[in-house]
Amino acid sequence: MASRQVDRISVIDTHTGGEPTRVVVGGGPDLGPGLMVRRRDVFRARFDPFRSAVVDEPRGSDVMVGALVCEPEDPSHAAGVIFFNNVGFLNMCGHGTIGVAVALVQHGRIAPGRHTIETPVGNVDVTIEDDGNTVALDNVESRRSARGVAIEVPGVGRFTGDVAWGGNWFFLVEDHEEELALANVERLTEVTWGIRRALVANGITGDDGGEIDHIELFGPPSTSEADGKSFVLCPGKAYDRSPCGTGTSAKVACLVADGKLREGQVWRQESIVGSVFEASARVVDGRVYPRIRGSAYVNAMSTLILDPADPFRMGIRA
Repeated sequence: MASRQVDRISVIDTHTGGEPTRVVVGGGPDLGPGLMVRRRDVFRARFDPFRSAVVDEPRGSDVMVGALVCEPEDPSHAAGVIFFNNVGFLNMCGHGTIGVAVALVQHGRIAPGRHTIETPVGNVDVTIEDDGNTVALDNVESRRSARGVAIEVPGVGRFTGDVAWGGNWFFLVEDHEEELALANVERLTEVTWGIRRALVANGITGDDGGEIDHIELFGPPSTSEADGKSFVLCPGKAYDRSPCGTGTSAKVACLVADGKLREGQVWRQESIVGSVFEASARVVDGRVYPRIRGSAYVNAMSTLILDPADPFRMGIRA
């Protein structure tokens, strides 16, 4: 029997603080030249089945974040990257950028040191330490858009939070009665999903109508090595196993705005699974630029097979 022609996608799987990133380093679609935001629009319009094939079942899962590595617009930069998940495309991904940096070192494309990576929301710098796993991410400008926004969640209660940008739009809530523990993830998911739906129902958005697609609850840490603990619900209704890079950036912006974090002071953010990011802020002309430091590890280097005879070759799409 003659063998069938199959498509192959080369990936490096990593996790950052427990949160997976599948980094596509070969076999991805040709998105053409230009800024990453333009290429992301091309990806969304023409190649969404590829997104599903990489991160949806049966090859992926709801929690997996994909990262398509592209040639950068500026040849002096290390790479461009477009992030996606089980329901669509992300503006930015902090844990994913750390994972991409470690994957590129493993792939032999870059060495430890300082590099620039292009994303749809702007360029970010990563400093990869000599161990090849620890990365400091200098993120895009982050800011609080609205403070003390109150909403009523039917059947759950009233919540007050801040709307903030850290590369994605967040609703940050400290005013709640939930226990942030891994054993409570079903309840925490129900509460945060209800908050997200209530924001939509009440027309509450980020600047310029930006959808608030991440919800973050904060509470006291469970370890003396951290200053706070968080539970983050991502756009596809999966919770973030890491402390969330863009969410921690949004938190840093709010702490600076409230006078609770000085420039250069370290804030240690614990995730729901116990991993920790170290965060600090650089303030330039009143603008806050967070730095997030965490570690990522390579889980696998593999080839995804897209067999034309497979009815689910492009993933199981919702």
